[in-house]
Amino acid sequence: MEGAGVMTVLRIAAIVAAGFALAGCGADGEPVQPTASLGVGVGSSGTHVGGGVGFRSGGLGIYIGV
Repeated sequence: MEGAGVMTVLRIAAIVAAGFALAGCGADGEPVQPTASLGVGVGSSGTHVGGGVGFRSGGLGIYIGV
């Protein structure tokens, strides 16, 4: 069942990315500035992968990290 959880996360990430792409093209008004980050950490307890996506429009910025 671990693979099903990964697919759910990937599906949600794809939907969010599609929304940012639509907003970024300016289809509904002024374009926004999309941002993304990805990080990999290695320590004594193993590895950790994290990342996030966000956008900025004027003074408002929203970032969602995993």
